[in-house]
Amino acid sequence: MTSLFNAFRQIAAVTLFNLRSLPERKGAASAAAFGIMGVVVVFVGVLSIGEGFKRTMTVSGSPDTVLVLRAGADSEMTSGFGREETRLIMDAPGLARSDAGVLASPELFVIINLPKRSTGSDANVPLRGVEGAAYSIRKDFRIVSGRKFEPGRNEIVVGEGAAREFEGLDLGKKIKVGANEWEVAGIFTTGGGIDESEIWADAAVLQAAYQRGASWQSVYAKLSSPDSFQTFKDALTTNPGLTVKVVRQSEYYAEQSTALTTLIRGLGYSIAGLMALGAIFGALNTMYSAVAARTREIATLRALGFGAGPVVASLLLESMVLAGVGGLVGAGAAFAVFDGFTAATMNWQSFSQVTFAFRVTPSLLVQAMALASAIGMVGGFFPAIRAARLPVASGLREV
Repeated sequence: MTSLFNAFRQIAAVTLFNLRSLPERKGAASAAAFGIMGVVVVFVGVLSIGEGFKRTMTVSGSPDTVLVLRAGADSEMTSGFGREETRLIMDAPGLARSDAGVLASPELFVIINLPKRSTGSDANVPLRGVEGAAYSIRKDFRIVSGRKFEPGRNEIVVGEGAAREFEGLDLGKKIKVGANEWEVAGIFTTGGGIDESEIWADAAVLQAAYQRGASWQSVYAKLSSPDSFQTFKDALTTNPGLTVKVVRQSEYYAEQSTALTTLIRGLGYSIAGLMALGAIFGALNTMYSAVAARTREIATLRALGFGAGPVVASLLLESMVLAGVGGLVGAGAAFAVFDGFTAATMNWQSFSQVTFAFRVTPSLLVQAMALASAIGMVGGFFPAIRAARLPVASGLREV
């Protein structure tokens, strides 16, 4: 017990001695910390894209909301229903009701081109034809400025994300789509969900504008309870007049986000891994320089009775302190720069843009600090071993 206590005392004494000498090596120490900071910034920045996109898709889904598509369709783009089919879907058991009737919304989904505010280049934007029930089905739907569109008129309401990313979607402005002009009557939010990337119009007006007759592409519906899903699904899939695919909205969006978030995570880990190699060499250089500059001090400590173990541990701690400082500064910088930063990317399921905000989560910051610590540990290990193996006699002769 006494020997263990002495070892800790020696480690603390040598570590403090090493840290106090850092100002004399501030150039090399700053370079090592700066390199680790860069790794952390890139790591957090890239992965915050995936976290933001995943959240946008996740908050859009609700377990008590279902999406009905034609059987075999993997998105609304490839689905389609006639009026009779939508009526059968809306008459199925298990759906919630309000004073206005069943909470189900047959919807039309088309893609239009609008220029992006950031680049001026055209991008695909989803334009959705909806009926009145759509407002009640979407979780956290709220008009933040203006009003809802008036049925029967060429008016639209625009999600906050779409209004932020695309030109011409300011309140009161008009956009021309095909032969028609549509006035922006209101801007809405759904709490950061994918619906905020869309433009909504009256379904009947949109059908006439695109000569779609009485066709629809999907039906969104709210269940009377999440447990009603199987009842509703069985009623539709056993109906000989329907060939449909029934999925919970949460599962549908989770599936759509998986491919992109997996790609971004792989990219983030790969880039961070390559940069970490460079940071490790920076830390190695710093710590080897520290050992070389203090060969005589280390030998003196050993001659005074300090063990090899405390010397190794103290150099590792010094390296990890540098890594910790670089990691903390990098994490703070990444949070300040990336958290809440908004962007748009392509949803390859619908071939339209999805607006989202980067998210720097506590989990990402913990992973970044763990990466910084690992770099510090590896970068300090070999110089520490070299210091412990230095012959005391030759070390004392160093000038």
